[in-house]
Amino acid sequence: MDTSLIDELNDKPSRKKLLYPVNEELSVYLKHQGREVKLPVSHKDLLNFTWSIPIKDTDGNYTHWEKAIYDKRDWDFLKEGLVQIYAILKTEGDMTFADQLDVARIDFCNFGNSLPFRIRIINKFNANFDHYYMKITDASRIYGLEMEHILSPNRITFYTDGGTLVEEHIPGLPGDVFLEHYLDLPETNKTRFAKEFVKFNERCFVRLLGDMRSYNFVIVSTPDIEGYQYRIRAIDFDQQSYEGRKNLYMPQFFKENNRFVQTVLTHLNKESIEQYKAEERSAMAFRVAAGRFRLMELLNIMSRDTIAPIAKQKQLAEQLNQHNHTAAFNRCTSMGQILKLHLKYMLRENLKLIQEKTKSLKKPVYQPVQRNIGK
Repeated sequence: MDTSLIDELNDKPSRKKLLYPVNEELSVYLKHQGREVKLPVSHKDLLNFTWSIPIKDTDGNYTHWEKAIYDKRDWDFLKEGLVQIYAILKTEGDMTFADQLDVARIDFCNFGNSLPFRIRIINKFNANFDHYYMKITDASRIYGLEMEHILSPNRITFYTDGGTLVEEHIPGLPGDVFLEHYLDLPETNKTRFAKEFVKFNERCFVRLLGDMRSYNFVIVSTPDIEGYQYRIRAIDFDQQSYEGRKNLYMPQFFKENNRFVQTVLTHLNKESIEQYKAEERSAMAFRVAAGRFRLMELLNIMSRDTIAPIAKQKQLAEQLNQHNHTAAFNRCTSMGQILKLHLKYMLRENLKLIQEKTKSLKKPVYQPVQRNIGK
């Protein structure tokens, strides 16, 4: 992150991202990792609603979501199946507590290219509710979810079944809501928040997750001994290694995040920014080392897959060549290969230190002391 970033706000992500099918290799990987399950309700089943009612937020403004209304026969079928899916997400399919649960509402959003449905599950005893999402499967999004699970500090639960993708709800305040209502509150520790934004920005760039405008991530505030700690979590993963412009993988360059960037530049100096970037790369390197077999399997499958137009792929290779002062990215023939090489360039020094530390901690082979015993 640098002081010139506020002037570079011309890059915009693709207005309509292409959907890419899940190929056979990725499907086998999902089954091997326990991500592929048989679901009682599909995304297509949810499309059979009779009409919809626009949903307003707490301030009375219309949102992109609409409440879907179904006829009774369809509703009864969906309700039972959706409760079962919630049990699959939360308790590995254990239906012991299903009688306590009900479907309170099904919301539909025609704004997203994956045509997402938001399912609200309510506990009939105490009226507590939770959400999850059902979407059209998209290989880019699945790669993004898996990368988040492996490379970020957050674990992600999701399942696929043919053309249906089920994702858990990621709790937190949407970034745009936090920016408007919470950023300038007296109790907000802007220095700690600035630190987290720098780390989030670095994490997105290292793993090439694009389009992290303020409404595509949430902010989790945790009370600490003194004040609050913050974590920023991505909630939209469909632009994993999709865009051609390097800046679109850095949240700092979106105008929607401009006030967050100003907060960073006001409360952190250049040395602090570099320190927090280094901390995040070090943490990611440890995650790479811990999950290297799973990550390598995924990257190899991704390297043989098509998840972006050729023009975007060539553009990104060229810009990463310039960023890393190399021509190595010219050899890449897919976004998966670009990501694999980019991870190597971004984390190689940290991985080298981990490897050296591991070697130094290895115990020497025990050799008994040879004693000369008198004849």
